[in-house]
Amino acid sequence: MFLFPSSGLCLHPYTGIHCRHHLHDSVPRKALKIAVANSGIAKKVSCHTFRHSFATELLRSGRDIRTVQELLGHSDVSTTQIYTHVIGQHFAGTESPLDRLMA
Repeated sequence: MFLFPSSGLCLHPYTGIHCRHHLHDSVPRKALKIAVANSGIAKKVSCHTFRHSFATELLRSGRDIRTVQELLGHSDVSTTQIYTHVIGQHFAGTESPLDRLMA
């Protein structure tokens, strides 16, 4: 039923039936924190890092900015445009002259 189901069963608060809920929000964060510490990565990593990586890779692979905007749930395209600066491209997907000089 859930992508990340809880390991245990509990009573449903309304029906009284034993059921399985999703993991608490803190469980993936705690697991990621341990994994990052064990990996030796010095940079700050959070679950939100995966969202940024997802958006950046979509744009890098040629997806249009409106599709990425919809997938991320941004109401304004200017919020999504932040990711184009991360990959060194402008809104239309073209490189800036400065990017070409630095390559």
